[in-house]
Amino acid sequence: MTIRRRCYMCEAEGSTSEHVPPRALFPQAKDAAGQDHRADLITVPSCELHNMGKSRDDEFLMVSLVGIIGNNSIGYRHKFTKVNRAIRRTSYKLLMEAFVSKPKLHAVDLGNNRFIDVLWGTPDQARLAFCFERIVRGLHYHHFGIPYAGQVKVLIGYLSYEAGSTRNLQRFMLDKAEMELECRPKFGRNQDVFYYQLTDPDEFGLYLFRLCFYGGVNVYVSLIPGSAEAPTHLGFELMKRGIKTIFTLGDRTYDVDFGEEDSRCEASPTMPAKPCNRTSNRDWPSHVSTPHHLAI
Repeated sequence: MTIRRRCYMCEAEGSTSEHVPPRALFPQAKDAAGQDHRADLITVPSCELHNMGKSRDDEFLMVSLVGIIGNNSIGYRHKFTKVNRAIRRTSYKLLMEAFVSKPKLHAVDLGNNRFIDVLWGTPDQARLAFCFERIVRGLHYHHFGIPYAGQVKVLIGYLSYEAGSTRNLQRFMLDKAEMELECRPKFGRNQDVFYYQLTDPDEFGLYLFRLCFYGGVNVYVSLIPGSAEAPTHLGFELMKRGIKTIFTLGDRTYDVDFGEEDSRCEASPTMPAKPCNRTSNRDWPSHVSTPHHLAI
């Protein structure tokens, strides 16, 4: 008897296999000083539509992640080898797709008349969230053996925000997620490139995934199964109505007042260029917080 494999994303037959996360995120040995980071990658059954139609999204995600400041050396090496080759092959269009508007180039002073170029701009958050949702749905299939049915909420932990209340709310959610995931096991055979963690379902049936790329780029995804009912949180209801709200987590407090400020995301991942010598310093714009991506 033949058991029909179902696609991890839909009801169709899983006639092909898909890597989750995409294989493009894992450096080949030739680009990683001879280290093989593509052994024992996670695969799940997929229909042809959901497998073959995502190669451009895989490249977008690769470009969006590998050059982020804070990555480990594997991420940076991947950036300056395969990723730069892909960017140049598309005449830099692939790089520009990571942003919803033209990024700005800033020079970070490393001292001794050495600088590194950093791109700073607004990322395509909707497309990033879509990519991360697909990864989590694939990981759910891999971990539990069944497709996931329900809502998915994505929190991109490595983005920075201009508005103070948005930063405070993000910090509260990130700190809470870290507390829930502390000491949870890490899954994945190539953990210098990627690993994931997850919590047990809470009393409402909700649970949380953490995706960690290149040792420090974290994404948190909350899963709300179709049978679960998301609880009402008074603090969030007040916040959504523009009422100043203070969240407490242990001995830390987080002030949120959306009645007074804009919540635009200004910091996106950017990409670093190799350090270079310059003859003079540039003024550093005062509104910029932590730069993200290294430039070409």
